[in-house]
Amino acid sequence: MGRGKLRIYLGAAPGVGKTYAMLSEAHRRAERGTDVVVGLVEHHRRPRTEALLRGLEAVPRRTRAYRGGSFAEMDLDAVLERAPAVVLVDELAHTNVPGSRHGKRWQDVEELLAAGIDVVSTVNIQHLASLGDVVESITGVRQRETVPDEVVRRADQIELVDMAPQALRRRMAHGNIYQPEKLDAALAHYFRPGNLTALRELALLWTADRVDEHLRRYRGEHQIRATWPARERIVVGLTGGPEGSTLIRRAARLAEKGAGGEVLAVHIAASEGLRAASPRELARQRALVEEVGGTFHHVIGDDVPSALLEFARGADATQVVLGASRRRSWQYLLGPGVSATVARDSGPDLDVHIVTHDAVARGRGLPAARGARLGRARV
Repeated sequence: MGRGKLRIYLGAAPGVGKTYAMLSEAHRRAERGTDVVVGLVEHHRRPRTEALLRGLEAVPRRTRAYRGGSFAEMDLDAVLERAPAVVLVDELAHTNVPGSRHGKRWQDVEELLAAGIDVVSTVNIQHLASLGDVVESITGVRQRETVPDEVVRRADQIELVDMAPQALRRRMAHGNIYQPEKLDAALAHYFRPGNLTALRELALLWTADRVDEHLRRYRGEHQIRATWPARERIVVGLTGGPEGSTLIRRAARLAEKGAGGEVLAVHIAASEGLRAASPRELARQRALVEEVGGTFHHVIGDDVPSALLEFARGADATQVVLGASRRRSWQYLLGPGVSATVARDSGPDLDVHIVTHDAVARGRGLPAARGARLGRARV
């Protein structure tokens, strides 16, 4: 028996409709003849969500006593014995009552998957372990229940359930999420428009990165070398020279023009260390890259143009930003510079921008043809 498949509905905040979407999917599967059961679904007394539970088989929960109280958890053994094709398990990050076989619900889900049962679950972006500090800085609330990012990343399918902050607040005002006694406090604190906008951005960016992982894996498996410009990725080549800051800012402006644009700065160092750049200058440039939201990469390569192009293609870059050469005129007798070589060899899918800078203006740049378009290069 093979491992089951995991499908997750991801949301930015409570109330966006994750559980509703999960239950709607369960009805569609049941209508097609799939053996689907409810392992555990929390409807939180939301009438529309509660109504969707009707007509679906539910495995009775197991009640556990803890500190004088009684708590109903998913009966993992009963679900395993029932052995459905698909089981719904809500709120993946939930912490089980002490005395349960597993401390966390995601661990229950892992056991179900290992048994060959497909699982459909839900989670909010604030429950991902890596985002705990970010979410606390946004909302002022520390999430005590978390799920390891890798558990969610390993899901076979992740579907984002998105809702604009204004629409979510209207749902709350209409009583579709919380009971009236909790409404005012929620709208004034956790569900402020700024909080919801920031959480929504986190969810969108995290999902985009997950899609990006799938795309890179697909391209690798199918040996696709051509660039697919689904997202602007600008690689900026840094030598450690004084032009670095100019190039980084130009790359950042290019990235801002495209939805979800990304800046990747790369420094190519020779394996024998003879092309040593100023560590202090590179440290300043790394800080600037991070300030504009980019990432800094250090690559070893004796052939700078080849190493730069290999990095750009491996990152599925759409554009490369380089500084105009600081070589002296007589050095061109030895062959073209890095910028000209990259522009020549970039191919039809990678645009190369050669940017002038102060060092060139002092007479150390390209010879007479400075500013000319080289291949697909842009100045």
